[in-house]
This record gives sequence, C-alpha cells and structure tokens, in this order.
Amino acid sequence: MRSVRPRRWAACLLLTPLLTGTLSGCFAPADSSDPKADSTGGKRLRIALAFPPSESFSPYGADATLLSRLGVTEGLTKLDGNGAPAPALAESWTQEDARTWQFTLRDARFQDGTPLTGAAAATALTRAAQASPAPAALSGVSLTAEASGERRVRVTTATPDPALPLRLAGPSLAVLSPKAYGKQGAADPVGHATGPFTLTKVDGSTSAALDRFDDYWGGRAQAPGIDARFIADGTARANALRTGEEDVAEALPFAQAASLAKGTGREVPTARTTSLYLNTASGPFADPELRAAARAAIDTSVLAENVYEGYADPGQGIFGPALTWAAGKRQQPTGRASAAQPHGATVRLATYDNRPELPEVAQVLQQQLEKAGFKVTLTVRESSRVEGDALAGKFDAFIGARNTMLDTGDPVSVLASDYTCDGTYNMARLCDKNVDKAVAAADALADQDKRRDAAMAAEARILGTDAVVPLVHQRNILGVSTTVSGVLLDPYERTVVATGTRR
Repeated sequence: MRSVRPRRWAACLLLTPLLTGTLSGCFAPADSSDPKADSTGGKRLRIALAFPPSESFSPYGADATLLSRLGVTEGLTKLDGNGAPAPALAESWTQEDARTWQFTLRDARFQDGTPLTGAAAATALTRAAQASPAPAALSGVSLTAEASGERRVRVTTATPDPALPLRLAGPSLAVLSPKAYGKQGAADPVGHATGPFTLTKVDGSTSAALDRFDDYWGGRAQAPGIDARFIADGTARANALRTGEEDVAEALPFAQAASLAKGTGREVPTARTTSLYLNTASGPFADPELRAAARAAIDTSVLAENVYEGYADPGQGIFGPALTWAAGKRQQPTGRASAAQPHGATVRLATYDNRPELPEVAQVLQQQLEKAGFKVTLTVRESSRVEGDALAGKFDAFIGARNTMLDTGDPVSVLASDYTCDGTYNMARLCDKNVDKAVAAADALADQDKRRDAAMAAEARILGTDAVVPLVHQRNILGVSTTVSGVLLDPYERTVVATGTRR
C-alpha cells in the first residue's frame, strides 16, 4: 500500500511557491538539546542522488540540475506551483518591447561576498549565451544582456521571445559571480553562486559536500550543510535510507516502495515522461513505415501496470497528466505512415540504469519488438556513458526519462530543443519541415493559453512522425527519513532542499 504524504504538506505546496523561505512555517521546531545540532538546532543533511555529475559541475549542461536541486544556484526567475514565472534573483520585470525585457534585481550577495549587480547578472547571461554546447534553455534563442543600472539588467533577444521569463528560470541559466568565469569560457560554481548552500568539496562522481551560506538573501538555512552521495543503483539508495546512512534518497525503485518504513516514501507526481526515441536519421528507423511498425508493437499499459507497479500512467503524449493544462488541449497525431513488416530488421536499443525501471522497460520493449518481427540488441549503461552516444546517433532506439518542464518550463521551448532540426537535445535526430513550422508558429505566440494550444498542435505533428513513442508518465518515489522535514516535493524536479529543510 502506498504511503500518503501528510495533509499539511499538500497545503504547503499548494499555497507556497517553490523555493521560498516561508516554507519554514510547515516544519517542526528544532530540538536545541541535541548536542550535534548547530545554533539553529539543525544537523547536516545526507542525501543520496541517482545521477552523478557528468560535466564537472558545469552550470550549463545536465549538472545544472544537480546544482539547483542541492540549493547551490539560482536564476533571475523560478517556476511557481502552476508553472508560471515567479521572482527569484529578480524581484520584478517589465517588457519594454517585443524583444527587450528589463529585470530589477533584489539585494543579494554571491557566496564569494561580491554583490549581485546588473553588471554581474549581464556577465552571467552573456557567458551562458556563449557557452558551447548551448544550454538547453537557450535552444533556438540568441540573447544579449547589459546592465541598465546598479540593480537592473536588460535582456534583448534576436527575435521576439514571449517565454523569456520562463526561460530564465532554467537551471542552466543560473547567475554566478564574475569571479566564476575562467579565460577558456569555463564557469566554476564552487563558492560563486547565490543559493542557500555553497559547494565546498567534490569527490569525482562519488560525493560532494556543501556548507550553509549564512548571507543568503532568503534567510539562513536551518541545516548547516549537506553531504551528497551519488548512488546509481536504486536498491542501494533505498537500503541506505533504511539503514539510516542517508536522510533523503531520490528516485527509489517502485518495487522498493512497499518495504519502506511507514511515512518515509513520498509519491511525487512529475512532468517526467519515459519515451522511446527512434533514430530518424540513419538505420532502420529512417524509414517512417518501420517507425510506425515499432510504435504499433508497443503496449504501454503493460509498462505502467507491471514495470511501474501502478506508479505511472500509460503514455498519452510528450506532455503528461501532471501538466493539467495539457489534457484538454491534446490533439490526435497527424500524418502517420502505415506500418510495414519488419522482416527481421536489426535494432540497436539502449538505455541507462540510473533510473532502475528503465532496464526492465527495455527488456519488455525488446520482447514486444521481437514479437513484431524486429531483431533487437540491447545496451544498458550508466547515463553519462550512454546519453552522448544516443545524441550522436550511435543507436537505432533509445529509452529515456525526460522531465519536459526541467529546462525552461515552456512547452514550446521543449519541443524546439528535442524535436526540431536545430534542437540541442534531439534524441530522435528528427528534422521535419512540418514539425519545425508548427513549433515556430507556437513560438510566435505571446498569450500563454494560445501558446499552449499551439504547442499541443505541434505535439500532434511530432507524434505523427513516430520519431518518439511516449511510454509512461512517471511518478517518483522520494525517500525521506522521519527525522527530516522541509524536503520539497517538486513536480519539475528542480529542487529538493531549501532554507527550511532540516533534521
């Protein structure tokens, strides 16, 4: 039986935007009699994370999310509970014209002691815009930034970008101190960010240590620091939680949920969709009729009920039911090819094991595809060792779990990044002029409701190519010790800890 999060948690999440210091009102008071507690009554948090840093904690790629989840980095904006842009390092903003926005910064300091200024914010955004490869949040977007006052920064895009405030909430567009940037374009977040915790030590891909940043603008964190371990094996993460070695363990296997101690398993609805991406540029799935055959061979209900043990919903589209606005706007796929007979076509299928269900999903798909007439070879590796090869087209099919709101919070930007000719995270290597046209049409709209309508029309066009087969819309199991309070249950998976997180 699933454990249900306490009612006061639900109330806190509904009434309070993510990453806000006012969440401390939802937490139990500290036990100041504990000799191991610091002056706030808190002790260091021990957290087990599923994905190790793969880019030396670069703030521009996949590691940007790790920095955000651990409370190290922040952007000018963040996402609120409804997926709308909310103030973060920027207190407010105004749109001056179709391409220009001005952001007023709050009174804050970097972890190296320097003040947050318009010039510092402009430097950070300029460096991000010049990074190679470009941050996913800037896929298809060119911007410039300049200080327009001591605490103001003006951001201009090459073409109108109605989603810019959403885009700037992306973890890869965090604002770092000018001292963070080296001569070769590298950016070092250690001691140069603005969040409530500062990264102090990194042991390769094994562990990291963080200390509290006492001068944080949002108030002093209740935990004096964080000790993070990167444990790829989901069962090992669950065992570390059970034995008390870890206080928080993310992305636990669903098979472990029933054996967790009462009150320690938190079910979190997410915007994460597990999908099968078919390589449209080379190999057997360059043929749209074979892509149609693969899609027709897959039974997603088996995956949702058996592999995910009911902690997922069968795939409906790129955007799942956690995004409540998507359900009433979904359209039928357009332009699908007829399925051809595979006749033993060989398919190289790959996935990663950091999310423990994915290898099992891959085995089920292997069986389903072989039953339909394909011959399938399967590769399973750790994510940092397989994802680059998938992007380079070294596999015919790839199974990945993608939080569609992780990079920008804007559905159109997600489609541009993942499914257009110039997309930077195009696992399917799709380049279709009709898809590009539909995404561009959506991107031209400023009204949020109309933009979402157009995004769903573009989704229908993408699904019609059979370049991607949505498998399940996932819920996560977050393991939290009963001695810990204030862990954030974030459907966008950008945050875990905040100033009120403590044990």
